[in-house]
Amino acid sequence: MTMPTIQWYPGHIAKAERALAEQLKRVDVVLEVRDARIPLATRHPRLMNWVGQRDKLLVLNRMDMISAALQREWRQWFEFHDELIHFVDAKHGKGIKAIAKATQTAGAVMNQRRRDRGMKPRPVRAVVLGFPNVGKSALINRLLNRRVVESARRAGVTRQLRWVRMSDQLELLDAPGVLPAQLKDQGAALKLAICDDIGEAAYDYQRVAAALVDLLKQVEQHPGNPRVTQRLSDRYGLDAQTVNGETFLNEMALQNYQNDSLRAARQLLTDFRKGILGTLALDLPPTQ
Repeated sequence: MTMPTIQWYPGHIAKAERALAEQLKRVDVVLEVRDARIPLATRHPRLMNWVGQRDKLLVLNRMDMISAALQREWRQWFEFHDELIHFVDAKHGKGIKAIAKATQTAGAVMNQRRRDRGMKPRPVRAVVLGFPNVGKSALINRLLNRRVVESARRAGVTRQLRWVRMSDQLELLDAPGVLPAQLKDQGAALKLAICDDIGEAAYDYQRVAAALVDLLKQVEQHPGNPRVTQRLSDRYGLDAQTVNGETFLNEMALQNYQNDSLRAARQLLTDFRKGILGTLALDLPPTQ
């Protein structure tokens, strides 16, 4: 089964990026949010250009969806590359206090520089950036300890930039998800589709679901991931070990969904996205 090219760059993202360039002039700290299941696939190639000389915090959301062992591996890998990461579960509020503290610490440095120049302190201005649906709005709501921005588990909910005051010391800029205009790495684009971090209009459900099965069989070889092949077999009553993803999906549709491949594909992707198949990382730390 040939996978069509996955591309998605809706007009609201292009418009938001233009507005973002102007608002960044006011920003002191950048909170970059990535999906812990795919921390490499959700890295925007232009992000460091936007950050410039500003402080940046790297936040890996959905820590609950990968194993503790892989969290340790990713922490070590990023530290090897001189980057400190913060794992959070924005949905349930885990790890949020550390983000708030780190943001305030970065702001204290900024205000000390202002005092040294004879200027008055002001609230820290932070922007929350990342791909669509990685949990930026959920993180903001947790930092504010109240629901002030719309948050949902689908791409494209936030469409405009909006400043939100957290306290007298901190203001947050909620920005729409940003994507490269061209997704050149189609392996990464596939992972975005699997994890629902891109609009569903960008991909074919059946092909992506079939590719998910093949990918799961690859990553389950890593000790930090569960033996998902057995979980697929147990859940759907089919042998996932000896067939490829396309065959597995066809058999799943025939046996469980009145030969409706689209329905089978949606179910398979939903089960993965909800964590029913286990704590599964699709990106693995590269060998150093």
